[in-house]
Amino acid sequence: MHPTTKAIRTQADRTKEMEHSSPLFLTSSFCYNNAEEMRAIFADEIDANIYTRFSNPTVQEFIDKICVLEGAEAGFATASGMSAIFASFMALMKQGDHLIACKSIFGSTHSVITKILPRYGIEYTYVDANKPEEWEAAVKPNTKMIFLETPTNPALEIIDIEAIVALGKTHNIIVNVDNCFATPIGQRPIEYGVDLVVHSATKWIDGQGRVLGGVVVGRQDLVNEIYLFCRSTGPSISPFNAWILSKATDTLHVRMERHASNALQLAKALEGHPKISSVIYPFLKSHPQYDIAQKQMKNGGGIVCFELKGGLEAGQIFLDSLELLSLTANLGDSRSIASHPASTTHAKLTENERLDVGITPGLIRISVGLEYVDDIIADIVQALEKS
Repeated sequence: MHPTTKAIRTQADRTKEMEHSSPLFLTSSFCYNNAEEMRAIFADEIDANIYTRFSNPTVQEFIDKICVLEGAEAGFATASGMSAIFASFMALMKQGDHLIACKSIFGSTHSVITKILPRYGIEYTYVDANKPEEWEAAVKPNTKMIFLETPTNPALEIIDIEAIVALGKTHNIIVNVDNCFATPIGQRPIEYGVDLVVHSATKWIDGQGRVLGGVVVGRQDLVNEIYLFCRSTGPSISPFNAWILSKATDTLHVRMERHASNALQLAKALEGHPKISSVIYPFLKSHPQYDIAQKQMKNGGGIVCFELKGGLEAGQIFLDSLELLSLTANLGDSRSIASHPASTTHAKLTENERLDVGITPGLIRISVGLEYVDDIIADIVQALEKS
């Protein structure tokens, strides 16, 4: 069966009521029939739920669905995407280890790498997303992990996953990919040999801006270390949020097909507009890494970026002129969202750091929603005329 079919049919065990829709297990702990059973479960002689911070049937259903969609052996769900990323770092790296990361990444991930990891003696090296010689040159004897986003946030650079995996295998380095922008519908990094995949499930996986959640999936041995770390430190997801996200995965495929279709039509409509100097979308032939995107992605995703010729002032006028699109700190919603990365998600970077990863003062990021595409295009075009 196709992974989408398998995921839709993946379900927690039914109760005696034989419900068709998955039940929601809102409980902090679980009971046992007798003292011996309780002892055996705590001794890991029997696989069973103990406490929802460790595991929960509703949470496990969500994890199992993402594992099916990504082709992963195991996973763990967390309270947010950032807690999934942080756990994947801290569970597998220690003092004296070294991390290589692409310099074009989400602002909060940048803060974790540059401000928090060094407190624990973990070194890092940033490299240009599409300069293979920099990746190879960055490897040290103590390099433990390579972390990357593809497409990157927000410049939409595409990194050759296959090439990074080859580098990782050569030097016995864990390869950890943030697959949030593409989703497992658009890209399955594990098929190329990636060890771990992380998601902010808050974004496209939920798809309606309702709840926070994160998930990390991949090799069983690595996920087991992440589980033990999270079991003790407590960044667990609530069963209610996991239930919402589990339900959302059932429609992820059809939603992402529509998001990507709308995004491609929008990108094509904006190319050549007199107020725009460039349009960035992975499935536009003008994209610098178009061939790589075609190789490893099934669609171009739901994010479109463009550069306004008028810079910061034009960007502010553009955002204030929008009538349909939302201005909000999120992406991956059913409703289209416009944002200005330089003053919001990446504001904590220095100007030089922003420019180094393609975040110019006039860069606009559009999270393309599920509205009728002509309405999305019309709103953006009318706002452009005023900018």
